[in-house]
Amino acid sequence: MHVRAYLRASTKDQDANRARDDLYRFAEERELKIAASYVENESGASLKRPELFRLLNDCHPGDVLLVEQVDRLSRLNAEDWERLKTEIQSRRVKVVALDLPTSWMMATAGKDDIQSRMLDAINGMMLDMLAAIARKDYEDRRRRQAQGIAKAKADGAYRGRPEDEERNAGIVKMLESGMSWNTIVAATGCSRSTLARLAKRVSGQPVSV
Repeated sequence: MHVRAYLRASTKDQDANRARDDLYRFAEERELKIAASYVENESGASLKRPELFRLLNDCHPGDVLLVEQVDRLSRLNAEDWERLKTEIQSRRVKVVALDLPTSWMMATAGKDDIQSRMLDAINGMMLDMLAAIARKDYEDRRRRQAQGIAKAKADGAYRGRPEDEERNAGIVKMLESGMSWNTIVAATGCSRSTLARLAKRVSGQPVSV
């Protein structure tokens, strides 16, 4: 059995490694060794998480997927959560989360004994519940954010995201040097709408705000 730690944060501004010490401490207290850590900055509401699926691909039956909290694993909608759960179950991987005490014994339970099967059933129900709570929290935060933006727009106080002046200055230089739009998009990752706005700025055309 191998223990594989999964560490996720939603944005590049957040530290996905923040919980590493807690995960390693948990493993050491149970005389377990973490074989590998998989770190990524991706939304928990999306299944597009290369490191999570690399972890699952590396797993053997009976391996442990160790996370700090269930919401690090899933803020998925019900359909995507079922898809991920099916993938985990098909590989016979045990999910252990620090915020889910019913899962802790999964890290040390035997492969086929009755206690292990009972713990697996209980843990599955708890995982479903916490995954649903994590999704609701995600949706509530998104709704409050949208309501705040709508109110700010109504009050004339909404200005959107601040401009990335350093990046845009670089894009302007690329445009002025004659680089193609496709090359600029590939190099900077900017949207074509942003590129069009900056192209108007270069040409001296009025730019809508």
